[in-house]
Amino acid sequence: MGRKITKREFFKLSLTGAGAMLTVPPLMAGGKEKPWKWSKVAMYQTETPRGVRCLICPNECTLKEGEWSDCRNRVNIGGKLYTMAYGNPCAVHVDPVEKKPLNHFLPGSRAFSIATAGCNLACLNCQNWTISQRSPKETRNVDMMPEKVVAAAKQYQCQSIAYTYSEPITFYEYTLDTSRLAHEAGIRNILVSAGYINEKPLRELCRHIDAANIDLKSFSDAIYMKLNAGKLQPVLDALKIFHEEGVWLEITNLIVPQWTDDLDMIRRMCDWLYDNDLYNYPLHFSRFHPAYKLTQLPPTPVSVLEQAREIARNAGIRFVYIGNVPGGKDYENTYCPKCHKLLIERRGYFIAQNHIREGKCPYCGEPIPGVWE
Repeated sequence: MGRKITKREFFKLSLTGAGAMLTVPPLMAGGKEKPWKWSKVAMYQTETPRGVRCLICPNECTLKEGEWSDCRNRVNIGGKLYTMAYGNPCAVHVDPVEKKPLNHFLPGSRAFSIATAGCNLACLNCQNWTISQRSPKETRNVDMMPEKVVAAAKQYQCQSIAYTYSEPITFYEYTLDTSRLAHEAGIRNILVSAGYINEKPLRELCRHIDAANIDLKSFSDAIYMKLNAGKLQPVLDALKIFHEEGVWLEITNLIVPQWTDDLDMIRRMCDWLYDNDLYNYPLHFSRFHPAYKLTQLPPTPVSVLEQAREIARNAGIRFVYIGNVPGGKDYENTYCPKCHKLLIERRGYFIAQNHIREGKCPYCGEPIPGVWE
């Protein structure tokens, strides 16, 4: 389990006090009211006759004066877009890196994890809907500017900072600035995201991101629209860009009964990953548990997850894991794809043994893709 910041530590981290509610000042006609303390002029915006358009993600919201974006944290003030999610995370934890999940990136290390409110998708099955489907003005936040995040990561001896829980694409400027400072301090950066982002901002972000876990929600454009309020192609494009830019990548596919449990669709997804040279990156099939607007559905049968894993292996994906099944056989263990010896044994988020040496299997010398030190 992740280590939650204690109330005493929360007070130390927050200039406004633990759990303080940050409120947005009223927006006045003509944008004469100054933006609040936790705002910043947004990157990637352009003026159009219909308003100011945000170019961060494929939604490309076009906002008139006083209007808010779909992700709930960008607003038009005085003809400019401002992000209201800057330096005000609503979640601050110290997590094992395996929780992201990342199985081939600094195993056993800790990640200082932050999130602000907001998301550019609207998944019916969202596990963190209480923050993802709200704006920063509606959550209890910590006053934590980028330099303070980096200092806290050092304090808690974390090798990385994870931008996670909600959707870091929607707090893009905060993620970018923090990741720059983290690299200067020798701390690595992890993006946990749905990958719903345009090419130009993604390539800029990739210069400062070391690893990413991307939630590939399905392999159907129709399901993406109905289940997640998004489109498939931008996510596929993002996966290829992460690979091109040299970011370590792991992919999660949540199997939702009656939505994404079509084994033929899973087969097409795995074939696409193989055909696009993504077969060396771990693929995590994750078990669905009833949440948010899909509480009427049952948890994913373990047998379906096992069939999906077998499909992925047959398609040529070399490292396939099953998540959200506590105590499930060897679902999270890492084996050498050549000699099949056990390399990493995991018990939950705990590393029981790790035999990988200098990025190789010690038994047969096979290189094991990942970031191991």
